[in-house]
Amino acid sequence: MTHIYRCTLELHDNLYYATREIGRLYETEPVLHNYALCYALGLVDSDRHATTVADEQSYRYFCEEQVPLYEAHLTPLNQQGIYITPARAVRHASVLNTWKYADNRYHVEMQKTQKNIPSFGRAKEIAPESQFEFFAIARQPLMFPHWIRLGKWMSKAELTVAELPKPQRNLVGEFTFPYLLNPLDVMFSNQVLSYDTVNMPPVSLIRNVRMVGEHYSFPGLEALKLPAQMTYCFSS
Repeated sequence: MTHIYRCTLELHDNLYYATREIGRLYETEPVLHNYALCYALGLVDSDRHATTVADEQSYRYFCEEQVPLYEAHLTPLNQQGIYITPARAVRHASVLNTWKYADNRYHVEMQKTQKNIPSFGRAKEIAPESQFEFFAIARQPLMFPHWIRLGKWMSKAELTVAELPKPQRNLVGEFTFPYLLNPLDVMFSNQVLSYDTVNMPPVSLIRNVRMVGEHYSFPGLEALKLPAQMTYCFSS
């Protein structure tokens, strides 16, 4: 049996991560990548194993190498039949902060820096009370934490989860998915006809996707069609 959850995140702090850099402006797009959500939900730990119980006691992830290991970390989720979609903003507001690195001493001998570190800049962040929405799919029931942390500042966010009605699996048909998707995770199971692109690392996302293929539908939610057979895939 497939369990599908609609998850809502509400920020309690400013959320910052650099989706793109425009000169000295570091902008946070109101989008949450599904890779980042897997780590934030506690589905990855330091031993590169996934767990279906995402609570603070089981969340042990720590990146010692400072090198992305998405394939090694997320492949176990495929084996357990767990998939998290990217999150779109239901409502959001932005704030602009200016930061500067400076020496407070009155006299400083000017020396050439040895590191490529910006001395000042502006960060466009997502404001508290902004809300995001995503879906979680699993073969077995999932437990979710009530609070998670996101972004460079480990911003606090409240998670609300509601399980959707028992899904009906449709083998064929054309449908439109207005939410966000990771294109690598659907390109092998569905025929994508059209989409809008959201450019961001490590993999750009797509939304307003028109596609043909297997999908889930839900009693009482005729407008919602969720692609089936989504798994974490990685470009070589």
